[in-house]
Amino acid sequence: MTAQTLPAPGTITMYSTAWCGYCRRLKTQLDSEGIGYTEIDIEDVPDAAELVASLNGGNQTVPTVIFPDGSAATNPSLVEVKQRVSA
Repeated sequence: MTAQTLPAPGTITMYSTAWCGYCRRLKTQLDSEGIGYTEIDIEDVPDAAELVASLNGGNQTVPTVIFPDGSAATNPSLVEVKQRVSA
């Protein structure tokens, strides 16, 4: 999977790191709501950190979420994810 692949309808792509507490929290929430996601660790996947930085003013801020429509959000709430996935 390349860093630019859009998620399937009803799912998200989440850029994260293994040590990110906000990422772990969002994954737990997504699992409890049955929202599918593909996780990409920006420390393991070539070009992922650069993509995240390009979306966040040069910062490698995680979690950064990509929605099926190609839009992105940084550290979104579960409510925001649910609204944007079902839109």
